[in-house]
Amino acid sequence: MPGPSPKNPDMRQRRNKTSSAMAFVDKNPLKKTPELPKRRRKWRVETIDWWEDVWKSPMAMAGEFITVDVHGLFLLADLVDRYWRYPSPALATEIRLQRQCFGLTPIDRRRLEWTVERAEHANAKGAKRRDQGRKFKPHQIDPRELLNQVN
Repeated sequence: MPGPSPKNPDMRQRRNKTSSAMAFVDKNPLKKTPELPKRRRKWRVETIDWWEDVWKSPMAMAGEFITVDVHGLFLLADLVDRYWRYPSPALATEIRLQRQCFGLTPIDRRRLEWTVERAEHANAKGAKRRDQGRKFKPHQIDPRELLNQVN
């Protein structure tokens, strides 16, 4: 007896699909790093460094941040600045909660299903994909020839 018949695909519980997946087109991509807003008090050096690091990150370079995200990053920059002036657990907690939205830590990027590939690794993967299209490399033995050599 062969066993039970396969389940109808429409009846399967898990299809690994997101129910609300959408793709939007950004018609106004950010061309350069936004400047921190002007204010009475100067920005701390640590905050300026953090801001530059955020905009040099692969997420910013890949266009993950769009114009509307800049406002949230301004608020986060203000929290970071306040933390460097007057460190407190409450500010650290709020910074941790706010930076999750922008994928600024490895665990946040994992939750958002973003991956950051190193240039060498990405180039190697591309070369491997291109090689998969070729049937045999010149230095390889055709496996069919080995089958013919059996005595």
